[in-house]
Amino acid sequence: MSEKNNKYGVLLVNLGTPDEASPAAVRRFLSEFLHDQRVVDMTRWLWCPILHGVILPVRSPKVAKLYQSVWMEEGSPLMVYSRRQQQRLADMLNVPVELGMTYGNPSIESGLDSLKQQGCSKVLVLPLYPQYSRTTTAAVFDKVAKVLRSQAEIPELRFVNHYFEHPQYIAALAESVTDFWDTHGKSDYLLCSYHGIPKRYADNGDPYPLHCNGTTALLAEKLGIPREQMSMSYQSIFGREEWLKPYTEQTIVELAKKGVKRLDVMCPAFSVDCLETLEEIAEQCKETFIEAGGEQFNLIPCLNDNPAHIEMMAQIVRQYSQNW
Repeated sequence: MSEKNNKYGVLLVNLGTPDEASPAAVRRFLSEFLHDQRVVDMTRWLWCPILHGVILPVRSPKVAKLYQSVWMEEGSPLMVYSRRQQQRLADMLNVPVELGMTYGNPSIESGLDSLKQQGCSKVLVLPLYPQYSRTTTAAVFDKVAKVLRSQAEIPELRFVNHYFEHPQYIAALAESVTDFWDTHGKSDYLLCSYHGIPKRYADNGDPYPLHCNGTTALLAEKLGIPREQMSMSYQSIFGREEWLKPYTEQTIVELAKKGVKRLDVMCPAFSVDCLETLEEIAEQCKETFIEAGGEQFNLIPCLNDNPAHIEMMAQIVRQYSQNW
């Protein structure tokens, strides 16, 4: 095999985003997302009528308006920051780096095809989810396997399962906090808000809450913050089923009632700012905090394409691609 066809490439994967902030585009995206049994494991004959008859018609216009409130000139924030990550990582490593989304565009299939066309016979799949969950990381694995199932020749694969405790990830999070405090002053309290999952998933073996707890503990240690000034919670709760607790919105209300006047919130499970951080946290949760008696509420931005974040990704790639 020639050297040209014996090189490796990197596939960065994130959740995905609608192509545009319109009800039709949001409906297409949500339909693909909520059809995945990794995300919603309800029996199909029961779930599909609810999804298509109630959830998509009702939620799509509402969610489209939320996307419109955070849409950037270049497009969806998640896509804009993900593209920047892709480019900066490729520049740093000097290897092919492609972007794929579990749902929507660009697809995982298009990313794998592009790497193949560039002569990559080896692919490192890096899901940008620090904390493993069946709803995110495992869904990426499923999509990769589905794409390769029909191909006569598949690449040699390596797959990053998680990096919730990676020293450079913790250091990058800590640096983002201290840089924010250097500019804006230190808060009374720091809350780490993670995307929620149904509690039942964790009860059945999903290690996600253990990973979230691990990240929070390591970050508190790195920052030297007493745990009475820092905690964690779960956001983006959906449906009537019990999800992991404590819930972010309830936690914010309780903190305000306890006398916390300035609250800073960060979202360590999100590698880039998106609807869940820019609208749900920075807008909805801020309003909740002020109404409950708080005075100042700040969202500490996600790591996005910060140099420390890109260097962390590069280190993970170097680690996993040894002897390639």
